[in-house]
Amino acid sequence: MATSLKNLSSHTGKNIIDISGKKFGIVVAEWNSEITESLYAGALDTLLKHGAKRENIIKKIVPGSFELSLGAQWMAQHDEIDAVIVLGCVIQGDTRHFDFICDAVAYGITEVGLKYNKPAIFGVLTTNNQQQALDRAGGKHGNKGDEAAITAIKMLGF
Repeated sequence: MATSLKNLSSHTGKNIIDISGKKFGIVVAEWNSEITESLYAGALDTLLKHGAKRENIIKKIVPGSFELSLGAQWMAQHDEIDAVIVLGCVIQGDTRHFDFICDAVAYGITEVGLKYNKPAIFGVLTTNNQQQALDRAGGKHGNKGDEAAITAIKMLGF
């Protein structure tokens, strides 16, 4: 569903489990940091609000969205990590770079989840412009970081 039709910060209470003993890895792209740090703040707040302990949330930063897959893999390979949340932002430019990066990251994150048999959550904005990214990083369409954190929690409750 298009985010213009649904607030990213809204969710149902289904499959919300006790996460007080769960450990989360959050990998954040440094590129577009105004956006990605807002996504991180949303994810962190949501995890804490639902009972995660701050000491069980590990944040790692990678240079850009392309590096998110490897960062997620490095995080997921640790047995004590229960779920990995991946946060980034790719904004359409004048070249096909956008397409290559988005495809590679989506595929890479999927592979991490399958390889390590644990949730690897795609919290990457793929927008046409800066305003759309801002609208989805705490703006009028909510925060994709919130959605990514809730998705991690719900997948742990699967």
